[in-house]
Amino acid sequence: MKIESLHIGMSVLHPQYGTGTVKSIAENAADILFTDGKRTVSPESAGLEPAEASAALSGLNVPLKQLVREAVEDTIASLGIEKPEASASKIGQRWHKGKIVMHPHDPALQTKEVEMDVFFHKVVMVRNNLRVLEQKINAHEKLSDAEKVEMQQYITRSYGSLTTFNVLFREKEDQF
Repeated sequence: MKIESLHIGMSVLHPQYGTGTVKSIAENAADILFTDGKRTVSPESAGLEPAEASAALSGLNVPLKQLVREAVEDTIASLGIEKPEASASKIGQRWHKGKIVMHPHDPALQTKEVEMDVFFHKVVMVRNNLRVLEQKINAHEKLSDAEKVEMQQYITRSYGSLTTFNVLFREKEDQF
């Protein structure tokens, strides 16, 4: 492994010392922290190898930060995950700044108040998690079609149980 390939914090594999973490890099050697202590090794002659997956990009025409941000945003969108602030804006106007108040039957117990935006966010997160679960079931390679259908029925029933909360949503297409 060439010294130019190393970076501080990288996990590497040494044939004799095992896995270690690069702590500093000099011209021809690197200080690597192994389980038995720190050692200075020459990566090229020591047979050092990366212990983690790596990627090389060439001909990149956009800044790396932008590339990573776009990749993360696309992944989040494909999973159907929403930003918390995005879900709060989809709550029906009449519920903004509202509260849910729960009174226990026993007067000795304390009443619980929850901000409507917080409650709505939790309902939306349940919906999003059900969507992700649904996608994972459909994409699972070891489940048979019959098993996928059976699990889908539980998700469908869960959506049905959550229809009570449809009144909270501003847009009909966001409902269960």
